[in-house]
Amino acid sequence: MNLPPLCDWKEIHRRLAGIFPPGTPAREHATWEIAAKTIFVMLYVGAIEGSGRWLRPDQVTRMTDRQAARVDETARLRWTKESMRSDRRQIPRRWYAVNTRESIRDDTIRYSLIPTGSVIERPGLTTTSPAGRYALHSGFAALFDPTLTDSAFEAEAAAWRDEHLNSGQLARIAVLRNRAVAGGEHVLVTFPNGETRAMSPGTSTDIAKAVIEVFAPRLLAKPGVIFLSESGNKVVARDDKLAKAIGLNIVSEKNLPDIVLADLGPKHPLLVFVEVVATDGPINEPRKQVLLAIAAGARFPSEHTAFVTAYLDRSAPSFRRTVASLAWGSYAWFAAEPERLVVLAEKPGHIGAT
Repeated sequence: MNLPPLCDWKEIHRRLAGIFPPGTPAREHATWEIAAKTIFVMLYVGAIEGSGRWLRPDQVTRMTDRQAARVDETARLRWTKESMRSDRRQIPRRWYAVNTRESIRDDTIRYSLIPTGSVIERPGLTTTSPAGRYALHSGFAALFDPTLTDSAFEAEAAAWRDEHLNSGQLARIAVLRNRAVAGGEHVLVTFPNGETRAMSPGTSTDIAKAVIEVFAPRLLAKPGVIFLSESGNKVVARDDKLAKAIGLNIVSEKNLPDIVLADLGPKHPLLVFVEVVATDGPINEPRKQVLLAIAAGARFPSEHTAFVTAYLDRSAPSFRRTVASLAWGSYAWFAAEPERLVVLAEKPGHIGAT
């Protein structure tokens, strides 16, 4: 089997962002530079399904820009053979330090590319075997054909995703893609009672819109919106009539969260404080205590109060950065997976019972 034609690793990097759009599990490590260079070396040595050739992670660390520019088959085969030898000589300007092979093997290959069907693992090898063990799935390798036009690549990438990603993964991608292309001068938010409000476009607004239009009707029995603000503390909606009907006295204070919802379904209404996180500002323990004080000041019992931090997607940097600070007895919700709810329970129960 002849060696495949090569894309420059920078072109591979660009294509990976299109193959794995936002919402793809482990996207960060499937699309970073290490992944692009790993795929380049797999193509360089011909480690593709059915070829009988396999990659060892430390081969990626041994590649250099000078060697990568030598694309004739003779040079590639010679380097492939040499890169498999146990050689402790210094390699000038190597792509990565020797100890980077663990990140290549684990973060990039095992936990990102193999789960999406992009890479296959050679069967029958012992854990300590020095033989190459990874190869590109043939369909995935075809996405890096340098002759593909942009339009052809986009079509092939979409077809590959449909075949290799499961329905849940594809749904997350679709939700995020639809929100990314919404655009316009303003975003129209439809409330549970049918009223609408215009908000400035942006990620925070996308999340707030999802909370009002998706979270509230799906997870609350009879939802109502008491308060809604957007970036800059601009009040978009405020329903004093509804607040007074459930015994809540809203005062104009800076400590109010982005959204205050009420569930009028239970015998005693449920008050739901929601913080929208595009960058920071989750409901951590200090924030939860402030919100409890607001509820208590309005004589609203804590057992009928809930706290939700809303994100666009759990693969987003904002969630990874703030998850460790989320308060116990609160919830995390993701617009890209609206049927799911993360419960940080202090004790077993359901929403409103923490």
